[in-house]
Amino acid sequence: MTQMSREEIIKKIRSGESLADINLRGVDLSYESLKGANLSGLDLSEAHLQNSNLEGVNLQGAVLEKAFLFGANLLKANLDGANLTDANLQDSNLDDASLKKTILVHTSLFGSSMEKADLSGAVMTRARMKRANLRHAKLDHAQLQNAHLERADLSNASFKGADLTQASFTNATIVKTDFTGATTEGAIGLS
Repeated sequence: MTQMSREEIIKKIRSGESLADINLRGVDLSYESLKGANLSGLDLSEAHLQNSNLEGVNLQGAVLEKAFLFGANLLKANLDGANLTDANLQDSNLDDASLKKTILVHTSLFGSSMEKADLSGAVMTRARMKRANLRHAKLDHAQLQNAHLERADLSNASFKGADLTQASFTNATIVKTDFTGATTEGAIGLS
């Protein structure tokens, strides 16, 4: 795999060139605007993307394990099938993003906004979503065992067929939230 400088990587991304043979593990692209970039299938494990503008970016199937995306803008991004295990997305904007079948195991989403996001079939075991905005989000058939949703806004969200075993909903806003067919055994804060 080829090693490149931050500037060379950014230039390639902005020109739409392939990054398939570039080593991007641990790359620091913090505070950069990569709006609309195609980063699908890339290994961005442990990458630093703090406060980056990733609006509309294609990260389908990308590996972002332990990546640092604190405060990143992922508005309308495609993260379908991506692996974000142990990633930090605290205070990030994931509104209208597609995260179908995304792996978000033990991912930090504290205070993040996921309004109208599609998290259908996502694996979110032990995900930390305290104070998150999930209004109108779709989490149908998602795996949320032991997830932390304390003080999250779940208004009009859909959890149809989701596994919410031992998830915590303490002080969450649950208004017109659809739990049809969801497994709620041991869930805290659901009456």
